[in-house]
Amino acid sequence: MGPGHSTNLVGVPTGLLASTAFNAYPVPLHIASVREQNRSLFRMLAEADTPETAAGMFEAYMATMFDLDDQDRDGRGPARFRASSYLRLLRGWGYEANSPEGAVLKGWVESRFGLFPTFHKAPIDRFSGSAWITYVEEKMSSRFHSNAIQLQLDLLYEFCQWSLLRFHSVGQKHITLFRGTNSFEEQQLLQRLDKRHVIVRLNSLLSFTSERELAESFGDTILEVAVPTVKILFFNSLLPRHALKGEGEYVVIGGDYEAKAHYY
Repeated sequence: MGPGHSTNLVGVPTGLLASTAFNAYPVPLHIASVREQNRSLFRMLAEADTPETAAGMFEAYMATMFDLDDQDRDGRGPARFRASSYLRLLRGWGYEANSPEGAVLKGWVESRFGLFPTFHKAPIDRFSGSAWITYVEEKMSSRFHSNAIQLQLDLLYEFCQWSLLRFHSVGQKHITLFRGTNSFEEQQLLQRLDKRHVIVRLNSLLSFTSERELAESFGDTILEVAVPTVKILFFNSLLPRHALKGEGEYVVIGGDYEAKAHYY
């Protein structure tokens, strides 16, 4: 399997987007037409003077746009509502990245950025394999595709990018993040550059932390990566209410990354 589809919705060829070259020299990414079709949100955000105010504006816009009540916005509403909320998907991801909610999020990355997942419950190495079939079945589940869920995720990504640029990572193109692992099953080892530096193919969507000490609790090998801010979908302090449990957690779009490996 190659890295992904030949086309995507962000205007950068998928092969380039997935490469270490892009990660070293990233360019701004925007999902086609999302900001243009939601100008009122970004006009409103332009008036925000703190990240907390901006987050409140975003949550209010999403609640109105997608008819989410307080329980929906917390990701804990009745079953008939929970599937329609972007926070419901984040909650499922927070419990288990290989959950059906995780498959929907990976499917969104595939449709918008063109990147195929490399792992979902098991390594994905061919389209005819059982892991790919399971991923496709779960990402297409009807209980997660009501209420324009793909557009909800588009807006989450665009708000995250706006917020990073405005408040959280002003002037920064990269953030140093860490991921602990006990194997290279989910992140494929492509090349060893030297004893400490490797090139890995990361899953289409995965979690990192900004706290190295926290990463150490997830494995004997710690990958230290300079993640382009344009490849961040969500981070722990973006919104006041969400269901990701990890402190300093970032949800990152994958591809091929050069990483520094720390061994214990």
